[in-house]
Amino acid sequence: MKDGLLWTPDKERQTHTLLAAFIRAVNQTHGTQLNGYNDLYAWSVRQSGDFWQQLWQFAGVIGDPGERVCDIDPEHPNRDSHWFPSARLNYAENLLKHAEQYADQPAMIFSGEHEVARTLTWRELVDQVAAIRHYLETQGVQPGDVVAGYLPNLPETVIAMLATAALGAIWTSTSPDFGVDSVLDRFGQTEPKVLFTTDHYHYNGKTYDCLSKAQQVVDKVPAIERLVVIPFDGDRPSLPAGVDNWQDLLAHDAPPLRFTRVAFNAPLFVLYSSGTTGKPKCIIHSVGGILLNHLKEHQLHSDVRPGDRFFYFTTCGWMMWNWQVSALASGATLVLYDGSPFYPDAGVLWRLAEQHQLTLFGTAAKYLEALEKQGVAPKDDYSLASLRVLCSTGSVLAPEQFDYVYQKIKSNLQLSSIAGGTDICGCFVLGSPLSPVYRGESQKRGLALDVQVFNPQGQAVEEQKGELVCCNSFPNQPVGFWHDTDGSRYHNAYWNKIDDIWFHGDYVRLTAQGGMVFYGRSDAVLNPGGVRIGTAEIYRHVNQLSEIMDSVVIGQQWQNDVRVVLFVKLAAGVTLDEPLKQTIKKTIRTQCTPRHVPAVIAEVSDIPRTKSGKLAELAVRDVVHGQDVAQLSALDNPASLDQYRQRPELTQ
Repeated sequence: MKDGLLWTPDKERQTHTLLAAFIRAVNQTHGTQLNGYNDLYAWSVRQSGDFWQQLWQFAGVIGDPGERVCDIDPEHPNRDSHWFPSARLNYAENLLKHAEQYADQPAMIFSGEHEVARTLTWRELVDQVAAIRHYLETQGVQPGDVVAGYLPNLPETVIAMLATAALGAIWTSTSPDFGVDSVLDRFGQTEPKVLFTTDHYHYNGKTYDCLSKAQQVVDKVPAIERLVVIPFDGDRPSLPAGVDNWQDLLAHDAPPLRFTRVAFNAPLFVLYSSGTTGKPKCIIHSVGGILLNHLKEHQLHSDVRPGDRFFYFTTCGWMMWNWQVSALASGATLVLYDGSPFYPDAGVLWRLAEQHQLTLFGTAAKYLEALEKQGVAPKDDYSLASLRVLCSTGSVLAPEQFDYVYQKIKSNLQLSSIAGGTDICGCFVLGSPLSPVYRGESQKRGLALDVQVFNPQGQAVEEQKGELVCCNSFPNQPVGFWHDTDGSRYHNAYWNKIDDIWFHGDYVRLTAQGGMVFYGRSDAVLNPGGVRIGTAEIYRHVNQLSEIMDSVVIGQQWQNDVRVVLFVKLAAGVTLDEPLKQTIKKTIRTQCTPRHVPAVIAEVSDIPRTKSGKLAELAVRDVVHGQDVAQLSALDNPASLDQYRQRPELTQ
């Protein structure tokens, strides 16, 4: 392994990628002589309007692009410019454009913990979308209305979303593991007209009711006029009067599917921030911005093409669900899974990968770490010959997990550590099928995104840690926040540090190869003695110890300074004695620096995380300092915070 190099695509593979074809198209159209990713990236930032216009043509977007690519605001060209201002298109029409060509081939394959697959063809998908669109129309849903899903990751969830988008309405969703209060925090703001839910769902071998929770939501959100129930297992449930059964809606005759084209910047999705620092932000994403950006990220960065099998382990409460669904626009088959990734055992997703010949496997970094801890080696037990791309997101992927992927999953693989978020429903940093993978680095900055690293003085730097910023406009910027009439909340969320520069909140380093190393969220950065330390630097080494199952680190205000406090969840049968504490400290001192060494190490039985699996570092920090956590409902395990209150170790 020279200079951390783990993988390089061979020449034949590079030549046949969609990214290589796109470069050839740019050279032919614009008379350029671009050669490779770095050339294309520089051109795409310099000529971003030409890039997005070329992508529209290359990806075969259905719709009228209009005469202008971008209306540039002279005062705030990055924040307030408008892309394709006169374009008209429909998101669902573009996701279903391959249906006629591949009518009897699988559009979606679903499996759960029972591991019995259910397939829906493209023809069946179109017919069912038509039926649900017709139902929504009969309920008075119009362009601009909101339709919501309180649902598992089912094919029917995708169908309900496509039906909503087909008539120009707005889709919003959350997963059934959210409690009633969490759902009210979200749907209480966006006020959907119709709510889709399920009767129950399965997780880790247990069955959980969802219908009763959905009925409570309906009772408390007056805007909801109809509740539709999707039977999870196909059996007809007993439903209260006035509640519609999904199966009945499909049985009604419906006219052929029609698509209502809307403006490029018309709302398509409302996504929600984690809400750990207040009520969740309702982030509005546009029809055209989502479509174009996902086409870029799928086809150019991930080489997704017709006939591929596309899988991402996600729930409907995470933006990766929206990201995954858009792969239909590239002609890929969606492989959906709902349930625990470790039930009945750690091989459940890899059996799925083998059985359905996945070409892209997407997951969270924590999942790969857990597999490594359990000693799971998928390459020894499963045929992964079709797998070309493995994506990881949700938290920082440590260098050791890069090693694990190439040693224990597959050696000839594009490992894409991707990072962005709900804010843009996409990525600032992601993969390149033309480029090498280096240990511990995300491959490249996203095409047409002027991503830089700023030091505290607001200067762009390389090979130095700093803030991830974006210095240009891009189509998938949020339309705004729901009910943010003057735009102040939107401005304060991203634009208020340096005028017209997007600050994303990640603490990173731009490498000599043009890749990116992540050190954690910048608002969780530790600052002992005035030295900034990324939390991921500590997790990387502590979580590799066999005695440690998980950890969370914070900075505690202490004697006019900040001291590092580490909480650890131990493996079964392990005691946090003095020898183990010294092992932890020695590991951190040796692998990081003396400033990284925690002043206090304390044991907990659980580490708080959000429902999308992200560490709730700020919630722990607030509890330690005796402050209220604004939105406990955003956490997957809020009761775990009780262990962090009034710890005697933190008073001495």
